[in-house]
Amino acid sequence: MTEAFVNSANRSVQGGTLGDIVVGVDGSEGSFAALQWALREAALTGQCVNAVFAWTHSWDMGWEQPNTPEEWAKVREQITAQLLHWVEEASHGIPFDPTNLKLTSVHASGTTGLLQIGSDAQQIVVGRRSLGRVTRWFLGSLSASLAESAKVPVTVVRIAGNEDESVQDEIANALVPGSADSRPHRDTADGSRRPIVVGVDGSVTSKHALNFALDLAKLHDLPLHVMFCWQLRDLGTVPGYENAIAPIEAGQQYAETIVQKMLDEASIPEGLDVQGSAFHIAAAKGLTSASRYAGHLVVGSRGLSGLDAHFLGSVSKQILNFAECTVTIVH
Repeated sequence: MTEAFVNSANRSVQGGTLGDIVVGVDGSEGSFAALQWALREAALTGQCVNAVFAWTHSWDMGWEQPNTPEEWAKVREQITAQLLHWVEEASHGIPFDPTNLKLTSVHASGTTGLLQIGSDAQQIVVGRRSLGRVTRWFLGSLSASLAESAKVPVTVVRIAGNEDESVQDEIANALVPGSADSRPHRDTADGSRRPIVVGVDGSVTSKHALNFALDLAKLHDLPLHVMFCWQLRDLGTVPGYENAIAPIEAGQQYAETIVQKMLDEASIPEGLDVQGSAFHIAAAKGLTSASRYAGHLVVGSRGLSGLDAHFLGSVSKQILNFAECTVTIVH
């Protein structure tokens, strides 16, 4: 980072345990949704929100490249004013304490800036850009880069009404039995009316994802559905079939025991509605299907990285590409 500044109240968070929510802001519709999501979370938790604008070229904000200390000072002042304007717009109707606000400008790419500033954050939040599926698959995205490289949870806020809705939602709504209130709804601003879904597999990383999801469900008083989407290769050795290929029925029973063990070992808040399920389906496909009915999907980041992830696709990357709700990738 060649230039950065922070204007912060440096207020301690109530309870002293939660780090900042770092959110990438660039004036786009996606970043506006991400900023609103972060402000709502912080209004509930008392956390600080660090609104970060990362820029690489003078034309990002329509300014000439500064060359003198005076010009840099003017740019900082202009960026501060712009960030404050975006926050004031986004915080309308949200009971966020403005003394818990930090504003950061960094002369770096979005990924580099957010990774550096958010290295010790509670989570990094970005909006999902409106690239088409094919374009996003080949060119990648800020959210995918962050999810692959970050050491803290990365939440990608999906905007309601973009590329995946319309006729598909109408079909899904028509096919779900029951009253209109029990049918899948399009995303509301805060994901309310839908349960939180967390994908697990018994790994340490998925335990971290489960803990994050439990906290999220408790914070919003929403039901939590714990899902293990499995294939035989995901189960390792199924007890009783050490020297043979286990049948699907035995695999299903073993997968259910893995989910139950995770629930038994988790610290589930009293009164929280938590359900566990195991499904014989590829993880990316099953969790993407669940995202049509979830308000928030939480998964752990495991598996491929780098070129393998780009060309072959890790589970978390596929979910980021195709999920139809807000997603958090936990490391």
